[in-house]
Amino acid sequence: MPPVSDPNRYVDLSQIDFEALRDKFEGSRKPVEVQKLRAKLTFKLARMIQVNRTRIDFLEEFQKMIDEYNNGAINVQVFFDKLLVFAKRLDAEEKRGIAEQLTEEELVIFDLLTKPDVALNKQESGEVKKVAKTLLEKLKREKLVLDWRKQQTTRAMVLVTIKDILNELPRAYTKDLYEQKCDTVYQHFYEAYLGQGKSVYGVN
Repeated sequence: MPPVSDPNRYVDLSQIDFEALRDKFEGSRKPVEVQKLRAKLTFKLARMIQVNRTRIDFLEEFQKMIDEYNNGAINVQVFFDKLLVFAKRLDAEEKRGIAEQLTEEELVIFDLLTKPDVALNKQESGEVKKVAKTLLEKLKREKLVLDWRKQQTTRAMVLVTIKDILNELPRAYTKDLYEQKCDTVYQHFYEAYLGQGKSVYGVN
C-alpha cells in the first residue's frame, strides 16, 4: 500500500454517489478515475486501521486488488468495479459501531475481544459489550494519566484494571483465551492512549 502522508485526512465514503461515479468513469479517462478512487480509499483505510487494527484484513484485501491490477491480472474496468464494491464495504464497516450501539473506542475493544472467531450467543455478545464499555470508562476516568506509559507503576495499574474487568467476560472465554485477550487489550491501550485525554481518537 502506498505511504499515506496524512492518515487523519477525513474521507466520508457515505457522501460518494457511486452511480454518478460509475457514469463519470464510463465517460472519461478510466485510469485517472481509478487512481482518484484508489487514493480516497487509501486515506480512508489508513484512518480506519489507525483507530481499529482488527480491520487489517481490509488492508490485505485492498493490497491484493492493487497487486492484481499492477500485474495485469485484471483490467481497469474490473479493478474499478472491485474498488466500488470495496468502498461500499468500508462504508458499512465504518457504520457498524452504530448498529452495535458502540462508540468507535468501544467498538475496537469489542472487536479485540471477539475476533477472530470467538463463538458467542446474543446474550454473551451483550455481556462483552458491557465489559468493553466499563473498561474504557474506568481506564479513561482513573488510570490513563499523564505519561502513564513511562512509569512501571501506572502501567501495572492499567494492566490490573484490564485483568479485573475482563474477568467478567462470559464462560466462553477459557483461561488461556482470557490471558491472551488481557495482553491484546493492554497493547491496544498502550499504543492508542497517550494519557491526559490524548489518543489516536483525538482529545477525550
